[in-house]
Amino acid sequence: MARYFRILKWVILSLMALTLVAFFHYVLPQHDVVRITDTSTQRIDMGENSLFWAAADLGTDATQTTRDVKFIATIQPNGKPMVYRNEDTGWIWPPYFKFDSYNVQAEASDLKSTAEAPKWVMITHYGWRNEWFTIFPNAVSVKAVEGPDVTVFPWVNIVILSGLLAILFMLWRMWAQFKERTIDPTIDAVDARADAMADSARGFGGRISAWLGTWRAKPRK
Repeated sequence: MARYFRILKWVILSLMALTLVAFFHYVLPQHDVVRITDTSTQRIDMGENSLFWAAADLGTDATQTTRDVKFIATIQPNGKPMVYRNEDTGWIWPPYFKFDSYNVQAEASDLKSTAEAPKWVMITHYGWRNEWFTIFPNAVSVKAVEGPDVTVFPWVNIVILSGLLAILFMLWRMWAQFKERTIDPTIDAVDARADAMADSARGFGGRISAWLGTWRAKPRK
């Protein structure tokens, strides 16, 4: 039974770790070098995938489940298409504080190009692209770059993750000290009292057995 509990514990911990990795992979900024082919605005009916869309732009009716969403269509250096949505995040989650989706759309429109005369653009975004569930990453900014091989060192992600690891380490140390100073002594005291009670019970039982032994018939000689 203990073996199955250990397996269950590791399964739960693994699922928690995978969920945490997926969460940060979704919300942390990523950088793609692409060629913009088109920009458009489409009317979208929010359905079961509404979790993966941002809130309505500031100044619009946030109670509506149908709204206009700006899109940026691109082609990656390997020739595969990639489509981004362009929505404000406002003051809510994730904390990009993006209020300039219209400006981003104007910049993207200005950077459109063809395969014969490509203009390469770096799009900073968060989120995933999933065709099955109609999920699009949200473009945070666009910037012209020299070529398709330009890369960006992810210093923002490193700073955020390092800070979170430092906080987790500090919380773990606080818990370890609290456990060492408060929980462990309490458990030891309870164990000591239980042992003392067990010893007392055994001593009392031994005295009773000895007393009962005096009532037993002694063997005849």
